[in-house]
Parts: sequence; structure tokens; C-alpha cells
Amino acid sequence: MSDSNQLVGTPRDTFGKGVARKLRAIGQTPAVVYGHGTDPVHISLETHPLSLILRQANALIEVDVDGKKHLVLVKDVQKDPVRQIIEHVDLIVVKKGETVEVEVPVHVVGEPFSGTNALQELNTLRLSALATSIPESVEVNVEGLEDGTQILAGAVELPKGASLLDPADALVVNVVAPRGNAADDEADAEEAAE
Repeated sequence: MSDSNQLVGTPRDTFGKGVARKLRAIGQTPAVVYGHGTDPVHISLETHPLSLILRQANALIEVDVDGKKHLVLVKDVQKDPVRQIIEHVDLIVVKKGETVEVEVPVHVVGEPFSGTNALQELNTLRLSALATSIPESVEVNVEGLEDGTQILAGAVELPKGASLLDPADALVVNVVAPRGNAADDEADAEEAAE
């Protein structure tokens, strides 16, 4: 784990909208750490480093609260719908060696056969992976694939230690030839008639 995924949490015992607003005004974000049968720990975290970590999908974070370290995953982020300010974060405790369910982004790479398009049908895949080795993304290579080729979730190469939770027959990428416009179709029909 990189140093950038380590945060220091300050315990808090006051709650409510007014308190949360005051925390956000001084660059802090309210958060709660829970899981594995432990009592919830209410903390505040520095907003800027937290927002940088939240840009990564499924980032594993080490939070230090009064000298006690918690290994956590982001469970939920509440944002202001207009200003996109992080209002609150739920962090769930994970243990090394534990498997977790995560949604991992799908990245399509390569160019399909000339004259075709690769249409991405799924943006994420649900996987079960070790908490300490969650993949950042899954790649689907469409290099040279022809019209009519379909890549299903079960055919996607997954990182070592990860298993698919989505249905194996879920369509991830569909390679199609663009349909011509009506004028082109009529011209082709006239040429064929001659």
C-alpha cells in the first residue's frame, strides 16, 4: 500500500448537520468506520487527501485513529449533488486475506476490424477479490475483432485471485458494423437491380 493511501482520523463525539458543516468549512470530512462486529468509530478526515484517494476505484485505505490502525474500503460516499462536495464517507473494515465483493471498471483496448465499432455494454464487472489485491480495472482487448463478435463476462480474463460474480453470459462488448443511412441503402439496391 502506498503512503498516499494512509490517513489520520480524528475521533468525534458531536453529530448533526451543523457540526458536519463546521467540519467541512475547516477542510475536514465526517466519516464512520465499521465492520467485523466492531462498534462504529465516528471520525473526521482531511478532505483534500481523502478526495485524491476517492478518485481511485476500490482504494484500500489505512486509517490511523489515536494510534490504532484500521484497514478499510470505501463503502459509500455522500456528495452534494450540485457542488459535488464530499459530505460524508462510510468506511468498512477489512482484514488481510479476506475476500470482498467489488465493482471493477472495464477498459476496452485495441481497434476492432476496419469499418466496425466496439460497443461497450457493461462499464463495470462485479468481482470477488482479496481485499489486499483488488484490481484497478479489467481490460477487454478488441484488436481485429469482426462484425458480430460478442465478448461475454465469462470470457473476460480476470486478474489472479479474482472471480466473477456477474452472470457469465452478460454481454460486455459487442462488435458491430455501423448501419448505413437510408439513402445509401436505396443506392445499393438500385445498383444491385441494374
